[in-house]
This record gives sequence, C-alpha cells and structure tokens, in this order.
Amino acid sequence: MISVYMKQEIIIRSHREGKSHRQISRELQINRKTIKKYIEDYERLQGESLEPETALSTFLSSPPLYRIGIRSKVRLTAEVQSVIDALLEANRRKIGQGMRKQILKNIDILQLLHEQGFGVGYTTVCNYIREKLGKSATSQEAFIRQQYEPGSVCEFDWGEIKLNIAGHLFRFHMAVFTSAYSNYRYAMIYKRQDTLAFMESHVSFFEHIGGVYHQMVYDNMRVAVAKFVGKHEKEPTKALLQLKGHYQFGHRFCNAYSGNEKGHVERSVEYIRRKAFGFKSDFDSFEQAQQYLETIISKVNQAKQQLTGRTAIEMFADEKDLLWQYTGPLACSDSAQLRVDKYATVSHLTNRYSVSEKLVGCFVDVKIFSNTIEAYFENTPVGSHQRDYGKHQWVINIEHYLDTLQQKPGALSGSVALTCRPYLKELYQQFYLNAPRDFIDLLHYCREHKISEENLEATVSRLVGLCTQSITTEKLTALLGNKPREDAIPVAVNNQTANLAKEQLKQITALLMN
Repeated sequence: MISVYMKQEIIIRSHREGKSHRQISRELQINRKTIKKYIEDYERLQGESLEPETALSTFLSSPPLYRIGIRSKVRLTAEVQSVIDALLEANRRKIGQGMRKQILKNIDILQLLHEQGFGVGYTTVCNYIREKLGKSATSQEAFIRQQYEPGSVCEFDWGEIKLNIAGHLFRFHMAVFTSAYSNYRYAMIYKRQDTLAFMESHVSFFEHIGGVYHQMVYDNMRVAVAKFVGKHEKEPTKALLQLKGHYQFGHRFCNAYSGNEKGHVERSVEYIRRKAFGFKSDFDSFEQAQQYLETIISKVNQAKQQLTGRTAIEMFADEKDLLWQYTGPLACSDSAQLRVDKYATVSHLTNRYSVSEKLVGCFVDVKIFSNTIEAYFENTPVGSHQRDYGKHQWVINIEHYLDTLQQKPGALSGSVALTCRPYLKELYQQFYLNAPRDFIDLLHYCREHKISEENLEATVSRLVGLCTQSITTEKLTALLGNKPREDAIPVAVNNQTANLAKEQLKQITALLMN
C-alpha cells in the first residue's frame, strides 16, 4: 500500500528533480505503472483546477484512494445468514406473544453463532441485522460511570417475564439484586409481585450471601413505598420497616420516574432476563425454571467483566468481609383466622383450600407464604397446600375427607377431591369403579401408614406385573405392609428362621396369584 509520504516522493522526484519513471521506480521500489498513475493524476488536477495551489496541496496531503469494487463477505456465509434469520424470526414470534423484553439482542445472536463454531464478528452481525430489518444507525445515550465502596450499596428491582410452563404461557415476576461495587447478581422467580415475595426475596438473598449490605436502593415500587409525604419524602411500607428492623440496613428511594438513578439494577434486570429467558422460555414446571435461572446467574457471575477484567465472584470476595453481620432469617408470612365452610375448606383470595373434615364450622389459623398456605387448629397442623394464583380454584387433599367418604362412598366418583389427584383418579377408574369402599379403605391405609403416592404407584405397577386381572386392596396392603422400612436395622438370622421366612413369602405369593 502506497503511503502519503511515497505519493509525495513520486511527485517531487518527477516534477522538481526531473527524474524518469524508470529511475523513480528503481529508487522507491515501486511499480512503474503505479508511478505513472500518480504523476498523471497530479498533472490532470494541475490543468483542471481553478485554484491549482490549493488543489495540489490537498492532493499531496491526502492518502491514496483504491478502487476495490464489491467484495464477497467471507465470514457472512449463507449458513450464517440462515442462522441469524431463524433467530430474528424467533424474536418476531416472541414479540407477537407479548415477550418483547425477552428477545435476543445482537450480542446474544453473536454468542450463539460463536457457540456453533462460526467466526463472524460483531460489526458484521450488526450490519446484517440492520440491513435485514431496514434500520439505520442512531446515536445512543451516554452514561456517567460511578464509583462505590465494597459492601456499601446493593440495588433491588422487579422484572416481568413470560414463560411457557407445561405448554401454557404464564406471567411471572423476577426479583433481582445487584451489588453496586462488584456487580454480583442474584435473582428469584415469583408468581406475584406482592409483599410476601418482596420480603422472602430479601430473606433468601441475605442468607445466600451470608451478610447484609449497608444500604439498599429501591425505586418507587408499591411494596416498598407506602405513601408520598410532601414533594420528595416517601414513607416506607411495614414490610420494608420489618426487613430494616431485622437486618439493620439503611435504604434509599430514587426520584419518581427515575429508576435509572439506581444505576446497575435497571441494566441487570434486562441483562438477566435476556441471558436466561431470551434463549429458553419453555419449562416443564415452575421449579425447573427457577433451577435454570440459578444456573444462568452462576455463569453470569463467573464471567469476566469488561470494565474490570475480573469476575463478579472475585470482586464480591473483596466486599464479603465488609458486609454487616447476618442475623438469621426473618420469618415472613401473612396470617388470618378463617372459618371452615361446609366443604371443609377455607377461602383466601377467591381460592379454597381443604382442611380436616372434622373442623367444619370452626375457626382455624392460616399462615400465608408466597408459595404455600398452612392451616392450624389449636397449634396443630390441619392442612398444607401449594398456593394457587388462579381465580376461584379448589385446592383439595382427598385425605381430608376419608371419614365422610366412608359414609358416602357414592360421592367419590364425581368429587373434586378425586379430580385434584390425577393418579388416584386413574387408579380408581381402572380398578375400583365398582368398589368405592375398597378404594377408600386403601386410602385410609395409606394415610395411617404414611404411604406416599409414589410408593403406592410403584406397588400397583409391581402387582400389575404379577396378576394383571385382579387388583384388590388386600393384595396391595399385603405388599405395602411387607416392604422393609428404609431405617430398619438388619439383624442376623439363623438358617431355620430364613427357611421359615422363605416359606411364608411363597405362601403370600401364591395368595396373590389366586
């Protein structure tokens, strides 16, 4: 490539020193055709320009221009383009489902391309996507970097996500914590953005890090701000005061509509949402989604950060000893005293949860957590359920109604209690449709002996393998009763005892086969 210096030397040696093209080529080791081209360009400009001195000065000070034509894109192959197109189409479908905040950005698409072995660059990907979507380059907002002391500030915020759980689209809420110094992140998923979730997320976070930050920063979320007092003052909620009183941290609220004042966490919510649920949003259960999020958070915290060259975990180690002492978990729950109705259920937020059938008409104490509901009568547990966030749902445990069903076996077939337990309903319809009392006796036996549904299902499968046509309660209880306890201590037996035991097992097997 010819430099500005070489370009000047060619003109000077030709016009001032009067050297030939061949001589200049030999001295500068440049092809004669190149020398001829620059000399002709200079002479043409000298004859055409109205201000020759200015034009020639500009010509001699400018780097050479090369006409390279249209080159093929080496890295941006048809295969790379097809992968990008597929990801852009997936983004389009997400937008149609109301999941705009979980679409992949250009940097995420680049990450996937690198994981698949393509060596394409970020600028190439951005240019292709811009051309594909018909967008023009725009200027972006500038930010002022802040400096924080280790252990001093942690920021909190909520982020909404949409996930497909077992084929159904649900809206969830993600609680995100971000250390202002180390950028260490922590997040959990909740079914509702309420006071219990707000408190439980803090309990979980402080337990996770084993300490307490000196100051927590919030925007004007309803679970943290009870009301505005004057123009700038905000009164914290009872929940935030309870957290402060237990963990003894300070707090700060951002100005209204100025969530960006927190600095880190606004970016963290968007970043974690993309890194976790931009790539994957279909799960078999809520618990699986939470475990997946924990895996992604761990990877994020182990990645080196651009501005420091260190991972969040390494930087968090610097501030861990500077955190305030962890005082143990705060028990956080709502409580209510509810009357048990004629269906042996208590009602909370339009949903009904079953308790013992013996408590109809009584008042029970109910503890409400973010994911569970527990009922107590005179300090004795009488019901525990996973909390349902739907409307007008019945959450029923069939074991709460066994005495009533024994008196009214005809009510079993169409009962909601049976519908709430899919496996028990299948077992009843397959083997006990004409013997409801025997089925109720089996449930009684399982309750009294604390037989889990998984244990019962395994025993039924074993019995079906022995005698497909005849499944009875007597045979099932015989097998369940002869299963060794997991905590049983084996004892030594003599040969005579072993022989007698084998003979009894043969008799039981023969009985089951009849």
